[in-house]
Amino acid sequence: MKVPFTVEAIGQIHIGVEDIARAVAFYRDVLGMPLLFEVPEQGMAFFDCGGVRLYLSADQSDEFPSNPLIYYRVSDMDEAYRHLAAQGVAFEREPHVVHRTEGYELWMTGFRDPEGNFIHLMSEVSSA
Repeated sequence: MKVPFTVEAIGQIHIGVEDIARAVAFYRDVLGMPLLFEVPEQGMAFFDCGGVRLYLSADQSDEFPSNPLIYYRVSDMDEAYRHLAAQGVAFEREPHVVHRTEGYELWMTGFRDPEGNFIHLMSEVSSA
């Protein structure tokens, strides 16, 4: 069956939060994501994550649940791990290899944001 359109990329990802100010501070100040804009009267904030918009909102409900599992790509796993640990991020998993090919190793680590959402960092490291 031919689909009459093309899904080109992820445009936006939603993460429900309880405390929008706390979440904004974490994503902006700890993870260093550029804040695009906030809509304070609606408890919403939008960040740029490498061209994908990250949408945080405090309006999570049974009709609009949010249970994201997001993997953020980082350029240097060791540096990201050291920097975030120094910022007080408590990692649940230390960086480790999850997959190897002839050309690269896929490294991952994980932690929870202040809202309890589990976050993964991932990095493909050349094995050449």
